[in-house]
Amino acid sequence: MTTILRRHWFAYAMVLPVLVVLGVLVVLPLVQGLYFSLTDINDTNIANPVLDRPARYEFTGLENYFNVLSGDPSFGSFWATLVRTLIWTFACVFFHYTIGLGLAVLLNRNMRLRGLYRVLLILPWAVPVFISAFAWKYLFNSEYGLINWALEAVGLPGQVWLGQSGLALVSVVVVNVWLGVPFMMVALLGGLQSIPSDLYEAAEMDGATPWQRFVHVTLPGLRTVSSTVVLLGVIWTFNMFPVIYLMTGNNPHTRILVTYAFERFFSGATRDFAVASTYGVLILSVLLVFATGYRRAMRRQGEVL
Repeated sequence: MTTILRRHWFAYAMVLPVLVVLGVLVVLPLVQGLYFSLTDINDTNIANPVLDRPARYEFTGLENYFNVLSGDPSFGSFWATLVRTLIWTFACVFFHYTIGLGLAVLLNRNMRLRGLYRVLLILPWAVPVFISAFAWKYLFNSEYGLINWALEAVGLPGQVWLGQSGLALVSVVVVNVWLGVPFMMVALLGGLQSIPSDLYEAAEMDGATPWQRFVHVTLPGLRTVSSTVVLLGVIWTFNMFPVIYLMTGNNPHTRILVTYAFERFFSGATRDFAVASTYGVLILSVLLVFATGYRRAMRRQGEVL
């Protein structure tokens, strides 16, 4: 061991700051959140040096998990919120991938002003999320938004897009798709450009139609890139907080697991740190289960993630 340290001390010295930062910013809060989920900590029993108040919270074991998983509405209706989160995630990632793939295929062809089209399509990705969210919130405004103005101009009734209805979830899905498509497009475009042109030429000589070339050449050639971007897309979308909260706030029709955890931690008469931490641990658990199952499925197909 000493010999290895002497031989590779420079590499370890370069890695050490990264490990320290990850430990402080990721591991330590994760361990603290896991501990808080096993207590009854809230803003009335947490230590407060200003008020000279010691900590009075107690260890409660798995009580918070039983309360949350029971589906009690006072603890956020976990299962209903999970279903809404899955619907939100599936809808966003599906449209991210399909629209991104379509645009990538179009931009992979020789066309005039292709560079300009790429810049314009990447623009939503370059704009800060909070600016995009507020801009779309204005567009969806029920009284003076441009979307209702366009509907009324063609004789259709305006809608309360961000109100207490299912339209609010549809609206935030639209915004998140608009924000996420550029990443998918860029990643898939890189994958398309790595597919050898000889495969397309051979398929064309064998009489394959454009659709057959797409199914039997393009999609298999994109399998590695697709599996990676879909996994990342699911993780990012599952935890997508800014779009939903900036546009709809504490709206039960757009509430997903991460926004409810935020509500319990930062709002309400009593900020419940224990339940918020419990939701955080459950969110991590769901994503770990999904990522593990997804990786195993990809390995069965010969892909390595």
